[in-house]
Amino acid sequence: MPNPLTLRIATLEDIPQMQRIRNTVTENTLSDPGLVTDADYREYMCSRGKGWVCDWNGEIVGFAIADMQDHNVWALFVKTGWAQKGIGRQLHDTLLDWYFAQTKETLWLGTAPATRAETFYRKAGWLETGRHGQGEIKFEMTYQNWLDKQENPL
Repeated sequence: MPNPLTLRIATLEDIPQMQRIRNTVTENTLSDPGLVTDADYREYMCSRGKGWVCDWNGEIVGFAIADMQDHNVWALFVKTGWAQKGIGRQLHDTLLDWYFAQTKETLWLGTAPATRAETFYRKAGWLETGRHGQGEIKFEMTYQNWLDKQENPL
């Protein structure tokens, strides 16, 4: 039986489901869900970068968005209850493959300490470079580190 999970480029029609996922995660929560608007998603997906979703029979179960202007991962979230199924890794790898096909600029992201996300990024080869924002860990991925990771996966 074919796998019903499909990874595809995000569309504007996906924004409501992406918002629901972002606003219902239990880690790296927004202090005010109104801070990230539908217009923000449109700008990051259409003007500043690109986004992808993992779709399961019409239901979005994860998404990722790369920001080419600030060279960061603007979003990478998996729906609550869908962790440990490889969705985050597929989204992550697709985002990085696309990003580094566009530029060799170092990519960065911030995530809260002591979270599953922190562990995920460390295992994926991201290097901690300090702090960002409100105590988040700042991670970076260089073009060369990404290439090396592809040649020598764990």
